[in-house]
This record gives sequence, structure tokens and C-alpha cells, in this order.
Amino acid sequence: MKVVILTGAGISAESGLKTFRDSDGLWEGYNVYDVATPEAWERNPELVQEFYNERRRQVLAAQPNLAHQILAELESHFDVEIITQNIDDLHERAGSTKVTHLHGIITRSQSDKRSGLTYPIVGSEIKMGECCELGSQLRPHVVWFGEAVPMIEVAAKICKQADLFVLIGTSLAVYPAAGLIDFVPSAITKYIIDPRTPNVKRYKNVVNIEQNAVEGVAELKKILVNA
Repeated sequence: MKVVILTGAGISAESGLKTFRDSDGLWEGYNVYDVATPEAWERNPELVQEFYNERRRQVLAAQPNLAHQILAELESHFDVEIITQNIDDLHERAGSTKVTHLHGIITRSQSDKRSGLTYPIVGSEIKMGECCELGSQLRPHVVWFGEAVPMIEVAAKICKQADLFVLIGTSLAVYPAAGLIDFVPSAITKYIIDPRTPNVKRYKNVVNIEQNAVEGVAELKKILVNA
């Protein structure tokens, strides 16, 4: 059985990583449009670079939580594919082997000139003056507001193949990721794990688990493995 799982900020929050979707609309005290747009990079690349260097340090200091670990363990029972909106590498560090990052991954850099040129980052920083093979400044491998989401078509194809779909810790507020549920076959079961269930009334065969990620994923494992 192919289990497709879409994860959002709620699963990483339990590892201590904050999201820009805080109630004050700020991300670690910054307006997202000052640190997460191509225009911000053009205006003040040093600020943007240091912002992501600090976020990267936080990611590297964080540890996968039980929800990440259980999703990795499910691979011993099912064909599991994870699509994540998160830019951290916690799914991979927990042991998941099929992870599609919609919004990039902060532990890699990319060319300022050609986004398809990406590189692993040694340590926690990208320094100003570090360049790609084309001689262009390296920047975080993260999809900013206003940029295309290159993996969205791959993710949509994965969703179409699902025998079971799970949504964890996402409000379905950020597009195009929020539209992926529309590619999931209508007839299959869809589990929604979140203390605040997003608006999914128009979808069929939805099972709500109104818990945080760790408790909800543990509950999901009991349901699926004992089924």
C-alpha cells in the first residue's frame, strides 16, 4: 500500500523550530517580506544570508521528534512517500528515505543565477563571496515568496498514486502546496492530524485526529499497523 504523507510546520514545531505563521505574522522577529523574497535578497543579501545562517544553526541543533521517527518506521510496513513544506532535514535524519521538499532544504545552497545548481553546505553557514561554478553568489536552497515551486508537479504525481493520504501539521493555507489534496483520489481514506482541523469539508473519506503531531502520528500507527 502506498501511503502519501504531506507534512507542514506543525511536525517541526514539536522539535522546537518556529514557523513564520506565528500569530504576529513575524518569523523570528522579522517580517517575512524582508527575509524571504527575491526582492529582499536583491535589497540586502547580507541580511537575508545571515537570517538563514541562523535558521540553519537552529535546524542543525534540533532533533527529529517521535512523529518523525514513527513515519520513518512505517516504511517497514508500507510504501511511504513524504512530501514536506518544511525546509529542515528532520525527516531524513529520522530515517525516512523518500522525501520530497516542496520549498527546498536549508542544508543546501543554490546558485543565485541558476536555481537548479545546488550544493551541500559544509558547516552551518553560507558566506558572502562563496560562489557557484558559474561565479554567482550562493544563497539558501529555499523557495521564497514569489518564486516558482519546482517540485509541485512531482508532488502532484505522487498524490495521484496514493492508496492512503495523511496530512500532518499544516493549515492548508499556503499555495500551491495546499492544492495537493485535490490530486488525491477521492475514494481513498484521508487522515488529518492537527489540533485545529483545516477546512476539508468538501473532501470525502476524511478521518480527523485532532491531536498534535507526536500524539496524532502515534495514534495513526496504531490504526494502520493493527488494521
